[in-house]
Amino acid sequence: MTLEIAVFNIESALLAVKAGADRIELCENPYDGGTTPSYGTLKTVIEKISIPVFPIIRPRGGDFLYSDDEFEVIKKDVQLVKELGFKGFVVGLLNRDGSIDVERTSILTELASSLDVTFHRAFDRAKDPLQSLEDVIRTGCKRILTSGQVPNAFDNKELIKQLNQQASGRMIIMPGSGVRSNNIKELAAYTGVQELHSSARKLVPSEMSFTCTTMQETLENMIVDKAEIGKMKDALLTT
Repeated sequence: MTLEIAVFNIESALLAVKAGADRIELCENPYDGGTTPSYGTLKTVIEKISIPVFPIIRPRGGDFLYSDDEFEVIKKDVQLVKELGFKGFVVGLLNRDGSIDVERTSILTELASSLDVTFHRAFDRAKDPLQSLEDVIRTGCKRILTSGQVPNAFDNKELIKQLNQQASGRMIIMPGSGVRSNNIKELAAYTGVQELHSSARKLVPSEMSFTCTTMQETLENMIVDKAEIGKMKDALLTT
């Protein structure tokens, strides 16, 4: 059983490794749903972390319909993570009608060469999930990250199970979103998946000793919860 942890900063990446994560999805800007990490973050992570790290390649928040110029950015970022030595990356593109953008996703998998490519939760915004699964398989991606087209993966574990059965070894189905230690074991057992994804995130107070009170704000930082990752790993060991 593989546990992938989504992180949004270097501190969380290092904590996730210490907590026992098997793989990391590296992102920035959590409130946009995750965007491409900066060059500095990518370079630091590849230098400090030995387990597989898959950066997300997503030039902005919002939808997954990209202009030609945005697609140029995506291709350049794919080339960058390849040159830096990452083992894979995470990406997702849709057409205007909600179908999988097979043509441009296939270009990215060809550009990736031997890299492991995950099609992310753009899948959860696609029409006809069973047909979309077949379309993603055609692109050459290795896995799909999905919550079953609802906000919380556990709430549509039936669709995730159906996707996993239909994939039948041709594609890895990896549930994510709302996956925690209190449901990960049941979700894995019910769906039959072998990989699961969680952000295990929590907010912690700022360590600043000075606060500008006239700003009328409370600053918090987002990091991963080491204890929660440990509990999820323990639950998977008994699945």
